[in-house]
Amino acid sequence: MNELLLLASVVFIFGMTLIGYKFWGKSGLYGLSAVATILANIEALLLIDAFGMEQTLGNVLFAVTFLITDILSECEGKKAANQAVFIGIFSSIFFLILSQSWLIYTPSENDTMMGAFRTVFANTPRMVLSSLVVYAVSQLFDVWLYHKWWELTERKFGDRRRFLWLRNNGSTLISQILNTLLFTLFAFWGTYDGHTLFSIFCSSYVIFIFTSLVDTPFVYLARRIHEKEMGRHCNS
Repeated sequence: MNELLLLASVVFIFGMTLIGYKFWGKSGLYGLSAVATILANIEALLLIDAFGMEQTLGNVLFAVTFLITDILSECEGKKAANQAVFIGIFSSIFFLILSQSWLIYTPSENDTMMGAFRTVFANTPRMVLSSLVVYAVSQLFDVWLYHKWWELTERKFGDRRRFLWLRNNGSTLISQILNTLLFTLFAFWGTYDGHTLFSIFCSSYVIFIFTSLVDTPFVYLARRIHEKEMGRHCNS
C-alpha cells in the first residue's frame, strides 16, 4: 500500500504542478511552491517503509520544488526560478513563527487538540530551520547549475532548445545529493542512530533519483504549454 500511495502521490503532485502552470502561469507555480515547502516540513516528520527502504514522507513534496524551479528556469528565466526559491523561504519563516505561536496559547478546558499540536509542532522548529537552510542552498545551487548546463550545451551545439533532459537531470541529480546530505544531518542528527541516518540518506536519494527522472516529461510538457501560450499571444 505504501508503494502505491507514493507512486500515486508523485503522479498527483507533478500533475497538479502542470495544471497550476497551465491555468495561472508562474503565479500558479509560486503558490504551489509556498504550499509544498510548508507541507513538506510537516510530512518530513513521518518515517515510512516503502520499496524495502525506510524513508521520510516529505521526499516527494521536496522533489516537486525542484520540478517547479526547473520549469520556471526553462520557461520563465533564471530570475523567476530564484523568485520561487525566495517565496519558499518566506513561506517557511511564516509557518515557523505562526505554528510556534499556537503552542503559547492557553487551551480551553474543552480543548482536545492542544496535546496533538504540541506533539507535532514542538518538533517543527528544528525541522523547518534545517529545511530553510538546506532549501535555500540546494535550490539556488540547482537554478545556477541548470543555467550553467544550458550555457554549456547551447555554446557547444548552437541550439537553445536541445538537451532539456540534460540540464533538468544534470542539475537536479547533483543538487539533490547536497540537499539530501545536508537535510539528513541537520534535521535528524542526534534523533536517530547512524544506521538510520544512513538509511534515510540512501532511501531519500533513491527517491530523488526516481522523481528526477520522472519529472523530465513534465518539464517538456510545461515548455509545450508555455510555447502554445506564447504563440496564442503572438497571434492575437
